[in-house]
Order: sequence, then C-alpha cells, then structure tokens
Amino acid sequence: MMDLRRLRCFLVVSEELHFGRAAARLHMAQPPLTRQISALETELGFRLFDRSTRNVSLTTAGRHLLPYARGVLEQVDLTTTITSKLAAGSAGQLTVGYASSIALSDTFSHTIQAFCSKYPDVQLNVEEGASSTQWTQLLEGRLDIGMSRMHPPGDNPQVQAICLDNEPLVAAVPSDSPLAGQLQVNLAELGELPLITFPADYGSGLNEIILGLYRRHGLTPRPAPSGRQITSIIALVAAGRGVAVVPQCTRSLVRRGVSYLPLAEPGACAPLLVLTRRHERSPLVRAFVEVIEQTLRSGQSG
Repeated sequence: MMDLRRLRCFLVVSEELHFGRAAARLHMAQPPLTRQISALETELGFRLFDRSTRNVSLTTAGRHLLPYARGVLEQVDLTTTITSKLAAGSAGQLTVGYASSIALSDTFSHTIQAFCSKYPDVQLNVEEGASSTQWTQLLEGRLDIGMSRMHPPGDNPQVQAICLDNEPLVAAVPSDSPLAGQLQVNLAELGELPLITFPADYGSGLNEIILGLYRRHGLTPRPAPSGRQITSIIALVAAGRGVAVVPQCTRSLVRRGVSYLPLAEPGACAPLLVLTRRHERSPLVRAFVEVIEQTLRSGQSG
C-alpha cells in the first residue's frame, strides 16, 4: 500500500517546485523530504521531478500522477473530517417518523429547518406514518425518532415517550353550518353531526384522543366518511360530509367551505410526543430532541 505521507510530500513539492519551501510547509528538514520523494520514486518505478541546482520541475509522469494524488489525499482528509463528525454526533443519518397532523405544526417545520441548518452533514429522512406504526418501526430500527400523538400501548420497556407539548384541539365545521357563526362550539353540539376521523384501522393517535374526549362527555360519534390524511379530512368537511376535531395547527389549511372554532371544553388537547428507543445512545437522536425543545422554548410552536 502506498505511503500517504510520501504522497503528501509529493503534492507539496509539486505545488512549491522548491524543496526548501516544501520542507518548511511540511515542518520538516529538507534532507528527510528528499529521501521521502526518492523512496516514492523507487516505489513507483519512475522519476517524479527533474531536479537541477536551480530548478525543480515535474516530469511527464509526475504531471499525470498529480491529479490522482490530489484526489486520494482530498478523500483521506474528507474521511478524517467525517469520522470526527460522526464521533461527535454532527454527521450521519437520521430517520424521523411523524403523524400527519404534526406535519402542519410550526414546531415540525421549524425543527426540521433548524436541525438541517445546525447539522448540514446529517442526512435527515422524514417519513409520514400512523402513530401506532412508529413503535414497531423504532424497535425494528427503521426509525430513529417518532413524532406521535399516541403513547405506546401498556408499559413498553423498549420505547420511551416524552411529552414536549400539548396542542389545543379545535372544531372544523362546514362554513354553511349554523355552528360556523359561533365564537366557540361545545362537544354536545358537535355530537349531533357526523364526525369525520381517520379510518379505524389506520392506527391514528389523534383518533384515540378524539374518541376518548367524546366518551368522557357521554357522547357517541355519529358515523361519517373517513380520511387517511388530515388534508382529506378537511376536504370532507368542506364537502359538507360532517365535522372534524383537529389540532389547532390545522388552521393553516385555509380551505373554502371550512370554518375553525375553539372548543368550549377546557383541556381538550393533543400531545406532541417524541418516541425514542429507551436508553438510546445516539448523539444525533439527542441532538434532534434538543432542537425540538429549543424550538418550543423560542415560542415557535403552532
């Protein structure tokens, strides 16, 4: 295997075309530098420089070797840099799963923007999916972090859920509904109308929260069409097929035919949960959670 120190000596001499100046750049004496170049020439089987008492110039073979030597050393330097960043947790790959209702929040967009800006050498992958699928994906290693509305079932010793925020729920009603003119709406009023939710088999954490809220107030939701995306749920509201209970951030979906109203019931909220493998050691996972926390502290949640 070619000695990289000799290759670096060759590169510096080729740039300086002067052994004395090259030795100074390399922080070594000139005789050892001369020996390194001679050893490299012996190893390669051809001369790299034409040397006289006045001039040093590259041979034809030396000129042909130069770009390859530069490329090798640049890759070595890059590898060294990336290795250091990997060890420090500022490079690598991170896969984040998120529930569709979270993607509309300012917290989500500001976190992604801030993380990518702070850690440009990290390949960040984001994947939308139902809250219930994130637990399995975490345990299988397909996700590093989940952003969810639903706690893992039971006392799962392998998945940790951290509640970072609670977002108020609001009602989305058709704009031509008598409810649309009110300043707020209560669940009893909503309970008289079909409730649009995610499909029952989708595994939505938001569904669990909304249905639990109805149950606590002694209400049974009237059936309605379902949507697999928060955007399709709002589209169904606009089409007059029912009402929906959604996180406050959904207000950003300004849609003709839809009005958003605060809920009269206090404490009607959807949590923002960050799911990680318990005892997670990855510095990138910790860094991402810290960025979320900083985003929330700065008041950029939505």
